[in-house]
Amino acid sequence: MLYIKTMGGWVELYITHDQLEAEMIKDILESGGIEVVIQSAKISPYPVNIGRLGEIKILVREEDRETAEQIMRAAPQEESGAEPEEERS
Repeated sequence: MLYIKTMGGWVELYITHDQLEAEMIKDILESGGIEVVIQSAKISPYPVNIGRLGEIKILVREEDRETAEQIMRAAPQEESGAEPEEERS
């Protein structure tokens, strides 16, 4: 799982470029009682999907990180083979 940095008590759990995937992850985590924030640099009228401009970050509270990772591991994976981003320092 992805664990990057804290932002006021929130940590990045996962990064995707697909809004639908982000919403599905949010729903899965919220059904497990985890509060989730989706953060994106995309500007709605201009669906740019280039590099970091296309990133959609899934944030959870720092104290919920481990539980969120367990929920993500237990969730069914897509056939596309989509993998969580590699850990960053």
